[in-house]
Amino acid sequence: MGGGGEDEYESLPTHSIPVHLAAGALAGAVEHCVMFPFDSVKTRMQSLCPCPETKCPTPVHSLMSIVKREGWLRPLRGVNAVAAGSMPAHALYFTVYEKMKSFLTGNTAGHEHTLAYGASGVVATLIHDAVMNPAEVVKQRMQMAYSPYGSSLECARCVYNREGFAAFYRSYTTQLAMNVPFQAIHFMGYEFWQQVLNPEHKYDPKSHLIAGGLAGGLAAAVTTPMDCVKTVLNTQQAAEADPSNRRIFLKARYRYRGISDAVRTIYSQRGMAGFSCGLQARVIFQVPATALSWSVYELFKFMLSFEGGHSS
Repeated sequence: MGGGGEDEYESLPTHSIPVHLAAGALAGAVEHCVMFPFDSVKTRMQSLCPCPETKCPTPVHSLMSIVKREGWLRPLRGVNAVAAGSMPAHALYFTVYEKMKSFLTGNTAGHEHTLAYGASGVVATLIHDAVMNPAEVVKQRMQMAYSPYGSSLECARCVYNREGFAAFYRSYTTQLAMNVPFQAIHFMGYEFWQQVLNPEHKYDPKSHLIAGGLAGGLAAAVTTPMDCVKTVLNTQQAAEADPSNRRIFLKARYRYRGISDAVRTIYSQRGMAGFSCGLQARVIFQVPATALSWSVYELFKFMLSFEGGHSS
């Protein structure tokens, strides 16, 4: 990895959309799939359906509870849906971010561009969430305790038949209300720590890993309340007991019509504490996920630009 490759890497944001698309798709798959079991824990803790995981002291205990009761593969249900959605969503997400950042900053770096990084993150989020929202709905319904669906495709078909196409975008405004501040904090945090740890903005795996983890963890913690609302809107499920055999069944009904309805229900059932459910699991998922995502993205961006430089 010589100096020529690093020069190309630094100048990359001004061009090479295919590189951003490819690197972003790989980064998205890694981010969403590697720590997926903890995402399943978070979904169960945030949903309004009773499940044993809500009584566990830590996310690790919750994960072990799921495995013990339902088998090793249970925490991975829905991972294929999120993989299918995250690759195109993140390909567009990183590409739009890089092009917007280049446009707003004139391809220069520094703390004075913090707002430009945030604005670029917001625009990238609008595109990302439009692609990702249907996959999120299927994923979260598959993750639920007592989920009746045999596969992600069956889940998508049942949701469409029962609730219509709008069900896949019912939480879109909530997702944006959560992800716009999340990504603004995330990108501003990442660029801030890059400026501190890697002021020359060369390929530096350690700085990408640390900056990504710190930025993702902070953004996840701050936006947990809206994530709780999103989970309630996505799952749309209520637990009902069958007194004859003491079993709990999930019934998916159009119960929560929007943000205000979900907020009211969470507050009435759990109080203010209901808006911090799953915070630990969310941060445990997000810190390594964003650290790995940025590391993979920057690695493949560097490798692809390096290869491109040699082939030209």
